[in-house]
Amino acid sequence: MLQKLPAFAGVKGPVVVIVMDGYGIPRHDVGSAIDAARKPTLDRLFAEYPNITLRAHGTAVGMPSDEDMGNSEVGHNAIGAGQVYSQGAALVANAIASGAIWEGKAWQEVVAAARAGTAGKAGVLHFIGLFSDGNVHSHIDHLRAMVVQAKADGVRTVRIHALLDGRDVPETSALDYVEPFEAFLAGISSDGFDARIASGGGRQYITMDRYDANWPMVERGWRTHVLGEGPKFASAAEAVKALRDKHPGTIDQDLPEFVIAEFDGDGCGQPIGTIEDGDAVVLFNFRGDRAIEITRAFVENDFDAFDRVRVPKVTYAGMLQYDGDLQLPKRFLVAPPAITDTSSEWFSKMGLAQFACSETQKFGHVTYFWNGNRSGRFDGETWEEVPSDVVPFEQRPWMKAAEITDAMIAALQSGKYAVMRCNYANGDMVGHTGNFRAATMSIEAVDLALARLLPAIDAAGGVALITADHGNADEMFELDKKTKEPARNADGSYKAKTAHTLNPVPLILYDNVSGGRLGLKQADGAGLSNIAATVANLLGLDKHPKWDDSLLVVK
Repeated sequence: MLQKLPAFAGVKGPVVVIVMDGYGIPRHDVGSAIDAARKPTLDRLFAEYPNITLRAHGTAVGMPSDEDMGNSEVGHNAIGAGQVYSQGAALVANAIASGAIWEGKAWQEVVAAARAGTAGKAGVLHFIGLFSDGNVHSHIDHLRAMVVQAKADGVRTVRIHALLDGRDVPETSALDYVEPFEAFLAGISSDGFDARIASGGGRQYITMDRYDANWPMVERGWRTHVLGEGPKFASAAEAVKALRDKHPGTIDQDLPEFVIAEFDGDGCGQPIGTIEDGDAVVLFNFRGDRAIEITRAFVENDFDAFDRVRVPKVTYAGMLQYDGDLQLPKRFLVAPPAITDTSSEWFSKMGLAQFACSETQKFGHVTYFWNGNRSGRFDGETWEEVPSDVVPFEQRPWMKAAEITDAMIAALQSGKYAVMRCNYANGDMVGHTGNFRAATMSIEAVDLALARLLPAIDAAGGVALITADHGNADEMFELDKKTKEPARNADGSYKAKTAHTLNPVPLILYDNVSGGRLGLKQADGAGLSNIAATVANLLGLDKHPKWDDSLLVVK
């Protein structure tokens, strides 16, 4: 059990962790939707309450290097676990570098299935995933390595179903990935080996939904990848160019589906990469949240989220196992991190009731990821999900901040909970759209929510730790790689940025109950994983030995 602190009995009311998703500390006034927003509540918090900065990217959250962005998955893992684990990107890169991935049973089964096929016909090895080097959900270098290995292992045909990014990388950068990769595939397609891109579309238009928010996205992906339905083109590069011409102003993540086909003399196109019985399918995303729904469509016999029309009998594998509790999928190429001794687990063992709330877009982050990639609740946990609107986020930048606040206030007034947590998704989800004005409104919506929530925390005799999982709205324009200043287009306008940032995030201690006794220390290298121990100390408990150190100062 966690030990009591000898010098501090803890606050009487609840300890509330508030995650302002996508709220980094900006380096520049220009391009920061946070600086541009009217946010009197946050301005007052920074001016009047103890606050420090935390690292929320790179090695501080288990990514391979400090050039790698953080993301909501690894950020919430670190906050909830109190520890840093090597995450998907690092695990996969290491497995490829060592060759362990090729020696694993899952890869061997995938390759064997693709070689054998069915009814005397050789199979096809299909790769589905996010087609960029954003290193948040996937990395194109991992895909390249698997194509090379597939040829070495005797697979004859490879087909790639490319989900265009424009979210974790520049918003119209698809051709920077598609054209070199198609050239690579053409170069390696020799000696009877045939590898080509077979289908694709924007990640926010097909396939990569999460948290059951928009199953029609997944259905469009299924019909595109599996059935070969959609506008047909001779190559992926041609598809991207044509779709941009047809949908001017649409960024990569929102481009419609496309299918690559071979055309006859009459101009009729036959898809080159439908998924058939006897084929093998690898979903090469390593991050779980946007991989679960398409995985379910492939592996569940009693699936009913949409009409699959035809369900091919395939050998299916994920890059990682995306949900350990549900064993989705059962076959995976690289073992995910085994996260144990999370803060929720240990607060549960101490008999502390806990409350978690967010809207659908981030609900899994304050539950599944927070609890160490665990689907089930710990004893004493209550989870409340506010359904997200299925509309473009820039059209409703306030999202469900008000409703989340309503739920948090009701939970505070119930007096049931000792530890509470919530996530306001606005700064991240709206920041990803690249719409600067909408992003400022998203921050203003969170500020209004805090203005309502904080008095309820006071009334309950509690304190709050206000933080973020990574940056996004703090840097809405691309930075010049040399000068680190906001970059401009040829017409002089700023280049929109839709990806996360490498900036630190705040940690604010909102405390009106200790009489100024409590503060925060700015420790070297402090990161999101220090929050769990800080919460424990606020509860009057010492940290678990595995957790990183508390940042709380008791005067």
